[in-house]
Amino acid sequence: MPETLTPAPVLSVPEPFMGPLPRGCTFAESDWRILANFWFPVAVADKVRDQPVSVTLLDQKLVLYRTSQGVTAANDLCLHRGVPLSMGWVEGDNIICRYHGFRYGAQGQCLEIPAHPGAAIPPKLCLQTYPTQERYGLVWTCLSGRPAAPLPALPEWDDPDYQSALPEPIDLKATAGRQLEGFLDVAHFAWIHDQTFGDRNNPTVPGYDVEKTPTGLRARYRSTVGNYLRQEESTAAPEDGVLRTFDVYLPFTARLTIDMPDGAKMLILDSASPVSARHTRLFPPLLRNYDKDQPVEPFIAYNNQIFNKDTSIVESQYPEDLPLNLLDEVHIRADKTSIAYRQELGRLGLGLTYTT
Repeated sequence: MPETLTPAPVLSVPEPFMGPLPRGCTFAESDWRILANFWFPVAVADKVRDQPVSVTLLDQKLVLYRTSQGVTAANDLCLHRGVPLSMGWVEGDNIICRYHGFRYGAQGQCLEIPAHPGAAIPPKLCLQTYPTQERYGLVWTCLSGRPAAPLPALPEWDDPDYQSALPEPIDLKATAGRQLEGFLDVAHFAWIHDQTFGDRNNPTVPGYDVEKTPTGLRARYRSTVGNYLRQEESTAAPEDGVLRTFDVYLPFTARLTIDMPDGAKMLILDSASPVSARHTRLFPPLLRNYDKDQPVEPFIAYNNQIFNKDTSIVESQYPEDLPLNLLDEVHIRADKTSIAYRQELGRLGLGLTYTT
């Protein structure tokens, strides 16, 4: 009898979130209602300290403030007269509105109206808050409050055998889908990154496979393109190549694991957070298990040089949005990951012609 193959598990398609759209929403409504169901990073955790922080996710303006219970994420709006709470300040576990001193607690409830001490506080004076998690040095949130998938996996961040580094977020005038696809692209190394790790004399992309996973996709291949600084003595990969593994966490995050000689590993988490339809904030935590006695600044600078080259390309692409209709652009064999990625975004319910 022929062997029965078990279908690969795939991420379930989330139900559209039917909450109110943010004012001036730049996304197609159907896209926004799907994307609101996922975790996105919105800030470096260490930057959320004793003052409120203003951020934007999917056009929704948020305020982040730290309390004894962790970081609270809420709509950046005092419900009394519409002043941004990020203009105020934090006292203990409360955020104070700068305009009239309204005091809101860690769960968003209004605790005090200074103009009327002791008066009953209307129940509607409660901020819209969102779940948060602090992982990999970042603050993550989900606008629907019902995440369709867990956070991307990066267990090495808490592993003492690895040195972690957290570059400053990178702002791009580009869509999150284009940025993430550029990170997954394996044919551009020789042409865009020839001053760092690419080699114009070695542009060949070996054959590789892409498989579906419970989070999205995995692509793995061996390449003779190394990942070493040019000024180092050993810039080339070994004869059998280095192993590159891309794990995609839908919709806009991917982890790259680079297995180098002698057990050396580098990991990059590329998480593209959609501020608006065509404004992306990239959060790229880095890890390595070699040169741990060396400062992280050159490690960060090297990767920033790579990201900056990619940014100049992504910001120039046309159409600006990522076409999910595969007939809209021409593809080659090296684009297997990109093709599978576009298909998965379409399966989630995002617009088939363009999306973020």
